[in-house]
Amino acid sequence: MRPTAVVLGVGPGLGMSIAHRFGRAGHAVAVISRSGARHAGYLAELAEAGVTAESFVADVYDKDQVLAILDKIEERFGSIDLLYYGPADQGLLPKPITEISSADVAQAMTWVYPAIDVVGRVLPGMLARGAGGLLFAGGVSAVRPMPALGSLAVASAALRNYALTLNAALAGKGIYAGALTIGGLIERGDIHQMVTSQPARFGDVGANSLNPDDIADTAWQMYSTRDRAETTFSAFE
Repeated sequence: MRPTAVVLGVGPGLGMSIAHRFGRAGHAVAVISRSGARHAGYLAELAEAGVTAESFVADVYDKDQVLAILDKIEERFGSIDLLYYGPADQGLLPKPITEISSADVAQAMTWVYPAIDVVGRVLPGMLARGAGGLLFAGGVSAVRPMPALGSLAVASAALRNYALTLNAALAGKGIYAGALTIGGLIERGDIHQMVTSQPARFGDVGANSLNPDDIADTAWQMYSTRDRAETTFSAFE
């Protein structure tokens, strides 16, 4: 039975590149997003590339719903061998770090909590098999001070630290955890498309972009070689 990769928070940018890369390596792929409106297109694209894939609808911020979908995926494919966590946040508008409150941080942390819930669901099976992988996509404000991002920077740092600490705890048990720390717009992603379609409003911000295929290739290398727990990608250097 082929291994299964779950892409939680799939979109036209990095999520689909992750699906393609792990599918090319022989994984069956399950893609999840809160809306199924674009799933037919995603599945057609993956099928054309020779990737076995199915799509599922779940809101990552609805704990019961997303855990039920993970149960369904495991029943369908037999196991979950790689989990990629890359959902968008809930559209929070950041305040400068000097103006945030504990309530702002608590709201930003709602982006982190589902990662802990889904890991809690898939990790027991990985431990039983002595194999598996967990990948988390977060922002570069986790490692570089970006005061304007305020509570979002705090949440990014929390997700990164969770990934790195998981890797330290699981490395001797056959399970990999890694952080993809990203600074810049992701080509083909929704935000990139919005920004580049409105140059009068956003200027040349779209020039600071990253190729999602390159990030996905690196993610595969991290997972397969396990030679590092983090890679930082920045379009601002």
